[in-house]
Amino acid sequence: MKIRTRLTLWYATILIVSLILMGVGTYQQIAEQMRHDHRQHLWEHALNETSEMVFQVGLPAIVLGLLGGWWITRRALAPVTRLTEAVEKIHDRNLREPLPRTGNGDELDRLTEVFNAMTARLDGSFQRIREFTLHASHELKTPLTVMRGELETALREENFTPVQRERLLSQIDEIERLAKIVDALTLLTRADAGQITLNLETIHLDELLRESFADAKILAQPQNIQVNLTACEPVCISGDRHRLRQLLLNLTDNAIKHNRPAGTVTVSLCRNNGTAELKIVNTGPGLAPELQPRVFERFFRGDSSHSSAVDGCGLGLSIAQWIVAAHHGTIRFASEPGKETAVTVRLPVE
Repeated sequence: MKIRTRLTLWYATILIVSLILMGVGTYQQIAEQMRHDHRQHLWEHALNETSEMVFQVGLPAIVLGLLGGWWITRRALAPVTRLTEAVEKIHDRNLREPLPRTGNGDELDRLTEVFNAMTARLDGSFQRIREFTLHASHELKTPLTVMRGELETALREENFTPVQRERLLSQIDEIERLAKIVDALTLLTRADAGQITLNLETIHLDELLRESFADAKILAQPQNIQVNLTACEPVCISGDRHRLRQLLLNLTDNAIKHNRPAGTVTVSLCRNNGTAELKIVNTGPGLAPELQPRVFERFFRGDSSHSSAVDGCGLGLSIAQWIVAAHHGTIRFASEPGKETAVTVRLPVE
């Protein structure tokens, strides 16, 4: 129940109780005087008139008081409603936008000032985290590149036993995996800071999807997974070709990795209500309903018992979500454990 409704009910209760007490008190006073006065008919007439006055004047006064109290309560709480709506719109990308203040110096204006100071501190904290992540990932690139170069040079120049060579190749793979994590972190951090500009052009999304479909078939061969393209309608959108290709690669690669052996991946593209609807469905183990709202969180990898053997760092869907949002689209994840998992992307058609 809203505060406005509670205040109105309390106000109405006070008015009704006051009217009842006034009527009872008036009645008792007149009745007491009637016992000591011999003009019975005059007091009865006065009692009737008092009763009529209570009902004819008191009841309208209650109604008017209720309406007036409701209007005053609504007007008094209007700044609270506006402040609540403004606070609901706060997220990590608009912390620098101050909340509107009334400027009258009351308690609500003071509360708004406190909120603005709090969001400013949060914005500063987020900014420092982004700067640290960006600088750290940038500094990590050089030593990783040097380590990989030295290992590759050693493999070409030195004579190693098969066991030693396998160990060096494993180290190179781990360095490459770490480099991918650093690149993904750098991308997301730059995106959060608004440092990435999309090169928008007219993109034939169906052609881009066919290219990605050919790559997905190659990626799926080691796991004997069948990739099917069931629909590919001609669709043109305005977007960044490189980022859209990255989106398709992330989604198809994710569908292949989180799949059962000899499973299937179904890809489709069609027009739907003025949007290009891309849908990728796989036959993996799925994800529990309580975990599904977290799939776009960074470094989230679902059930550890299933994801420990799956290569990846949990940033693919986070990057996909950013690319879709940057193209003014939507992405939705739905999973039925043990049956199928579907990712649906909708992008505005040019």
